[in-house]
Amino acid sequence: MGNNTNMDDTFNFDTLAVRSGTLRSEFNEHSEALYLTSSFCFSSAGEAAERFKTAETSYTYSRFTNPTVTMFQDRLAALEGGEACMATASGMSAILSVVMAALQAGDHIVSSQSIFGSTIGMFSQIFGKFGITTTFVDPADLDAWQNAVRPETKMFFLETPSNPLTEVADIEAISKISKAANALFVVDNCFCSPALQQPLKLGADVVMHSATKFLDGQGRVLGGALVGSRQFIMEKVFPFVRSAGPTLSAFNAWVLLKGLETLSLRVEKQSANALEIASWLEAHPAVKRVFYPGLPSHPQHALAMRQQKLGGAIVSFELKGDTPEQQRANAWRVIDNTKVCSITGNLGDTRTTITHPATTTHGRIAPEAREAAGITEGLIRLAVGLENAQDIRNDLARGLDAAA
Repeated sequence: MGNNTNMDDTFNFDTLAVRSGTLRSEFNEHSEALYLTSSFCFSSAGEAAERFKTAETSYTYSRFTNPTVTMFQDRLAALEGGEACMATASGMSAILSVVMAALQAGDHIVSSQSIFGSTIGMFSQIFGKFGITTTFVDPADLDAWQNAVRPETKMFFLETPSNPLTEVADIEAISKISKAANALFVVDNCFCSPALQQPLKLGADVVMHSATKFLDGQGRVLGGALVGSRQFIMEKVFPFVRSAGPTLSAFNAWVLLKGLETLSLRVEKQSANALEIASWLEAHPAVKRVFYPGLPSHPQHALAMRQQKLGGAIVSFELKGDTPEQQRANAWRVIDNTKVCSITGNLGDTRTTITHPATTTHGRIAPEAREAAGITEGLIRLAVGLENAQDIRNDLARGLDAAA
């Protein structure tokens, strides 16, 4: 490969999002090439042997190295301010990869209790079968993080802002606790993306992404990624991905590259829309509470504005109701009366999506775990897109007015 566009940190984010990591072949194509091939040919048996010895940097087999995937990895690493990136097939496979690469039976994880439902299931059920235990803590309670540390604690896991209540945790403060415990600190940056927040600069060791969300930004493909030091990514994560094969396809990597080019434009507009809608929801008589980091009423508003560029695109709100059954009925009434919003569990799309977390994204976790995380029957999660904000308000108003 020739004409590798090496760009250092003297360039601004938007330039890196468009141009960093580009590899050009002998044809000198302008747009990134899509390498749909399972394997790569060699000029001789000797060259094949040499390439397999240096599989980390050579192209031999697309389960673990592919030029299109490399371009996505290098670009995302540049945007997050990391040394290296390993792409995976999904966000959940990225979490699987970092835990399997870093931990072993007998190790312990301290995790925020306010994380995606499937992540809770993976930590408490799947990893538990292999002798890796997890303690869940309030993400905003620094004493809880400290008190959960054991001699066998090897990892801290945090999602900030959290799904779906947009709780914001102090990355820098938690980083100090993790370093004192000699534990790897992994931060899920899905809700903000590097356009709004860069956890590595705040003390995280590894940033994890569900690239399916804002990095793609148009609901097209699945993908995941881990960004961190070159030593950890290449010496720990790469061997696991090479052998186990939770591989990002070349096609999906190419789509994600195109998504990164418009990332900051999208999330800035989506954040502006979200703030307008959140402010309107806060004044609606049917709404009990709004969860949005950009609102002064958010418990961690000051912290969010310190470590995030903007409030993000996710707005969650809780409807009034005398009983859980009435709360659910009101929430479903709002959702069912929408005509513009898409009723789906995905988020980060250019199109606004709406969902009822208690029965969808967090429906498979234990009721007591949902209650501890504050996910009530009246809660709705809105992932704001690029439509006109007034149209989204009108779309929500039909059900809200009926609920009121």
